[in-house]
Amino acid sequence: MQTMPAHAAHHDDREIETLDEFDATVSTRATLAGFRVQAVDLTDRTRELLATDTAGAVFLGCPMRQDAAAKVRADGAMVFPPVPDLPFDPYRGLLHSPDELFASLADGYEATPDALAYAWFQRTKADGDIFASMLRSVHDDSISDALDELLCGTRVVGVMGGHAMARGTEAYAGAARLGRELARAGFTVATGGGPGAMEAANLGAYAAPYDDDMLTESLLLLAKAPKFTPSITEWASAAFEVRTRWPKGGTSVGVPTWFYGHEPPNAFASHIAKYFANATREDGLLARCTAGVVFLPGAAGTVQEIFDNATPNYYESRGEPTPMVLVDRDHWTERLPTWPLLQALARERSMEARIALVDRIEEAPGALKRLVS
Repeated sequence: MQTMPAHAAHHDDREIETLDEFDATVSTRATLAGFRVQAVDLTDRTRELLATDTAGAVFLGCPMRQDAAAKVRADGAMVFPPVPDLPFDPYRGLLHSPDELFASLADGYEATPDALAYAWFQRTKADGDIFASMLRSVHDDSISDALDELLCGTRVVGVMGGHAMARGTEAYAGAARLGRELARAGFTVATGGGPGAMEAANLGAYAAPYDDDMLTESLLLLAKAPKFTPSITEWASAAFEVRTRWPKGGTSVGVPTWFYGHEPPNAFASHIAKYFANATREDGLLARCTAGVVFLPGAAGTVQEIFDNATPNYYESRGEPTPMVLVDRDHWTERLPTWPLLQALARERSMEARIALVDRIEEAPGALKRLVS
């Protein structure tokens, strides 16, 4: 089973994203010249900053004492100070965790950093303020950087599907088993990070190290709060109850957005790459699904994802086409007849051998393996 390191190998070894990395760099290299230090609290590292060359370094949102800041600026470093009174860190070096986004859940969802970030977005998104839009862009770019670092060298399979799939249904249980099987086969499961089919697939990856009983009991516990309406607090609390009972779950990735404020992130993705810009999120999620995508029944959002994925496969703009498996023949040929159009696009192109339609979720992993080989 594939596991992701908490902090994967960097594309750029000049990036420092934790205090441990800062200390190791100062002690082994004795210079910070040209380094990028991201969102590390340096208030207790004044002595090191005063004694170390920081020429050409960039400090992004790193709290530091006044004398240290004056010295590194005099060295020729650039200092982007932390932005006060923001419910998120635009310069963050690592992805979000469920515990971080849902901190203060005991006081109700509205008190959590996730809800506060959404409220800030609602206040600022329409006022045309260049500072607010810059902060959103910087944040989203930091998230993309952290996501690339995390997924470096992993085989990622996306599981796409709607948020309407309720806990306690056979469809939800099937999506969870799919996520579990993909994780056990060594894939990193990536979803849109929200409720419904997305949560189920992340739950499955979380359940991968455990036996069948754990997943069965988890599904029963979650069924007490089937949907995130009317109470996100109850919905999220049920997920944390599962995580508390079985704390050593497997890893997976969720890529949600604050653009859909009605849609909270799910707590089963170990790493959450949450974006303000939905277009960046959509394209980025699909581009990183290097080992293929499974599309479960969904509505407009899932249809959009199918063709967002089909386009680079059609033009081969990202290289070899990646596998696409659509689940539920009736849904994708009758209700939303996406499959015939996908087939017509693929005809006589190399992507034709990389698409499949299956009736049942249980057939998806086998279809994916066939399309990869």
